[in-house]
Amino acid sequence: MSVNYGSKRVVVGAHYGIRDWLAQRITAALMAAFTLVVLLQVIFTQGPLGYEGWAGIFASQWMKFLTFIVIIALLYHAWIGMRDIWMDYIKPLGLRLFLHVASLIWLIGCAGWAIQVLWRL
Repeated sequence: MSVNYGSKRVVVGAHYGIRDWLAQRITAALMAAFTLVVLLQVIFTQGPLGYEGWAGIFASQWMKFLTFIVIIALLYHAWIGMRDIWMDYIKPLGLRLFLHVASLIWLIGCAGWAIQVLWRL
């Protein structure tokens, strides 16, 4: 007779469920709120909105920090979506692993580029 002490955890496959669903909703809400903040700043900016106006919007440290948080949220949101697409539609394991790694490298590169752009203003 076998005894089952708890459930067997599956560590591969698309078994992430509610956690990833909720993470995508939270990151989407954060990005929508950030869009409203930027839109309000654009609306209430006096004069023509050229480079100086955009640089002025993103010049303060709180805006740089908020922008970076939203960029991280965007990258996490994209990672969840890309990972789910790879797991659902790419069946060969080697190709799926390559696409996961390539996606992670690309997203990490985007994060590094975002840091450079934000703190160069």
